Amino acid sequence: MAHSLDLQSFILRARVLTLYRQALKIAHRAPVHVRGELKGTIRQEMEKNRDCNDKQKIRYLISEGLERIKGLDEMLDMQGH
Repeated sequence: MAHSLDLQSFILRARVLTLYRQALKIAHRAPVHVRGELKGTIRQEMEKNRDCNDKQKIRYLISEGLERIKGLDEMLDMQGH
């Protein structure tokens, strides 16, 4: 039985899923020999905080995640990937 989310929780969940998709999309640009490990690390980071219900912590984690994928994106651009 699914539980209902309040609007704020629904929006945060959508932001987390968007972050996850963005991270995987950027990871797909990585060299083939590190791509699998990178995608595994991304999934592991998401799973590690899966049960977090603290909305402020979730916002912080989203912000941190955005910074990390921005750095990864820039690094891959510099390497020509």
